[in-house]
Order: sequence, then structure tokens, then C-alpha cells
Amino acid sequence: MGTVFSFDVRGGDPDAVRAALDEAVAGLHRADEVFSTYREDSQVSRLARGEPAAAECAAEVAEVLALAAEAERVSEGWFSTSYAGRLDPTGIVKGWAVERAARRVLAAGALGVSVNGGGDVQLLGAPGGGRPWRVGVSDPLRPGGLAAVVSAAGADELAVATSGTAERGAHIVDPRTGRSAVTDLVAVTVVAPRLTWADCWATAAFAMGSREGLRWLESLDGVEALLVTAGDEVRCTGGLAGWLG
Repeated sequence: MGTVFSFDVRGGDPDAVRAALDEAVAGLHRADEVFSTYREDSQVSRLARGEPAAAECAAEVAEVLALAAEAERVSEGWFSTSYAGRLDPTGIVKGWAVERAARRVLAAGALGVSVNGGGDVQLLGAPGGGRPWRVGVSDPLRPGGLAAVVSAAGADELAVATSGTAERGAHIVDPRTGRSAVTDLVAVTVVAPRLTWADCWATAAFAMGSREGLRWLESLDGVEALLVTAGDEVRCTGGLAGWLG
């Protein structure tokens, strides 16, 4: 998927956790093989060319496309799996794959799991010692600095996802125009239980812009967010403070 993945796993039987970790890593590689738009032989690339029918693809393809359709519905079209007229579920695959990997390791008996995929993080359980998982949110305007620190205290599961231009430049497309999103934002960080959705919502809100994006994020249950504009203005949803620490 063109990025680095890291696992932090606490507790559990070492042999069982190691086996689950190996399965989780294999699952990430499989997700890349199935969904990569850079591989001509991937199932998604072939599907985009109209070669197989969706029913002939792996079960994961139907699952991801169904989730993407739900994301498009909830975001009123601001999240889309279409790019330049072709099928491209890239915007949902990474979050889905990271979340699935984390849950696979937790199911093997780990007490706490943190999986980071290119800066988007799924947290499950706790690291132990009475301490919660904590995630630093990079300041998009001050390299090396932090805009906030998210604490998972009191939550069995929490995800943190950021969409913006600081790391990859202008890569988010306005689905209405098919061109790069024209927005006053440089980053949107979303905090929610599941990374599948947090990643989608961050992307959609970034394309909307700060005013509409904040209004929409406020309407979503269990979702909080931090938005940073190009003018160095920080806007937050009403409940975000409860996750900072």
C-alpha cells in the first residue's frame, strides 16, 4: 500500500500472538495484492477494466465495496470509490486492512494492540500498567511538532486517522469535479472507534472544507475531530477535548 505498518502488541500467550501477528501481516500483503490500483493483475484493477464480475472476486472485495457504498451514502457523496472514472477503493482499504489486522491479533488473546498504518492508528485494549494508549497528532504546519495528543483512556477501541497535504501533497480529489479538492484545510484528524470509518470521514471532511466539514463531523455519532486550516486556525468538534491528554 506504499506505506509503513507497525504493530505494538501487549500481553497474551507469546506463541498464539506470534501466529496471529504472522496472519495479520499476511493479511495486509493480501489486501495489497487484491486492492492495489498500481498492480495490473490485482482483482480491483481487473474489476475496473470489466474483466471479472464482482461476484467472481474474493469475498473481501464485496465487503470493502459495501463499506465504501455506506461511506458514500453517509458523506452525501463526498467520499467516493471513483477516481478519473475508474473504480478506486484506495480511500477505504488501508483503514479497513489496519483495523482487521488489529482485531485478528486481539482475538488471539493479546491484552492490547496498536497498529499504525502510515500514521493512521487502530487501538484495541490497553498497553497495561494502568496506562492508556496515546497517539500524537502531527502538526501539519510545523514539521516535528504535535498539534494534539489523543488518549484512549476509558475506551476499549479507538482509532485516529488524518487526511491532509503535509505528507503526500495535494492527493485528495473533489468527487464532484474529479480534480484536486480546493479547500482551506491542510489537515483533518478524526477520532472514532473504528479506523475503517475514521479514515473515510477524515478524507470526506477534508474535501468539504473547514466550515462544511466541521458541521458534518459534528453530526456523526461517536466521532470527534481536529481541523487545521492553511491560515493556522484550529477548529475542533465539541467533544474532542474528552479524548486529549
